[in-house]
Amino acid sequence: MIQTDLCIVGAGPVGLFAVFEAGLLKMRCHLIDVLPQVGGQLSEIYPHKPIYDIPGYPIVKAQELIDNQMEQIKPFAPTFTLGERVERLDRQADGSFIVDTSDGTAVHCQVVVIAGGLGCFEPRKPELPNITKYERKGVDYMVKNPETYRNKKLVIAGGGDSALDWAIYLSDIAQRVTLVHRNDSFRGAPDSADKIFALAQSGKIDLLLSHNLLDIEGNGVLAQVKLSNKNKEEVTIAADHLIPLYGLTPKLGPIADWGLNLDKNAIEVHTFDYSTNVERIYAIGDINTYPGKLKLILCGYHEATLMAQSAFKYVYPEQKLSFKYTTVNGVHAF
Repeated sequence: MIQTDLCIVGAGPVGLFAVFEAGLLKMRCHLIDVLPQVGGQLSEIYPHKPIYDIPGYPIVKAQELIDNQMEQIKPFAPTFTLGERVERLDRQADGSFIVDTSDGTAVHCQVVVIAGGLGCFEPRKPELPNITKYERKGVDYMVKNPETYRNKKLVIAGGGDSALDWAIYLSDIAQRVTLVHRNDSFRGAPDSADKIFALAQSGKIDLLLSHNLLDIEGNGVLAQVKLSNKNKEEVTIAADHLIPLYGLTPKLGPIADWGLNLDKNAIEVHTFDYSTNVERIYAIGDINTYPGKLKLILCGYHEATLMAQSAFKYVYPEQKLSFKYTTVNGVHAF
């Protein structure tokens, strides 16, 4: 059985930063993730996606951020169980937990931290009659390698941050990028929306607002995308690739049976320390919810910091926590 102080469910950017904050307080961490590698959504779905809102980085690729975080936590020697799903949680007589995975791994810990992003997730697919026929034959739900789209005709559908960011990034790679959105305004960051409008005005991309996906056609591989506008008029666009970026459908899996207070597919937490209604269980990052919640990586970092300060009392109940700045105290391994 693996012995640790904090068992972190989810090895995405927020879970990794929790290791850093816990390490500063001399708490050991073991991370479990259903994906076969660390990085969560960043590594699995969009490793090359540019991220613009990490302090100190005007722009950083998703995988680069994960690589840097792994380097950052190296002094604290976290351990990992990857490619396994957390199945069961058993509270012990002393208040600690034993966490069991789908492959029989058992982890004994004082605190459980749920940092599972959106949980077990799958992309939301547009309701098109032929969509499954063209999956991996022109229809992609994520961008794994931007070079796939070099000199290709590309249609991106969506109005959130991912659609905007990829339209901006791929405008320098694809032969032509057409961004399609069903509304006349975007849900994504205003700065990204401004960049999209500027690219459209300069002729660098085609922007079709108030348009809906209607159908896709081709002979074995995707050849064209059919749209309809608000006047029900049909538009046909030649396309080598269609990337619908409508977000992800979250599924909590067995976590939903742990007695936690849930709001739809999110875990309710106290903003004082991001604890749940179950003692010694915390939830940080996209998987939690509270008034004013923003699903941003940097907000998850803040939540991880306060969580670690609170979890200290369970790991070292006889000690008084004394907060020290890293600029003064440095970063020391165990």
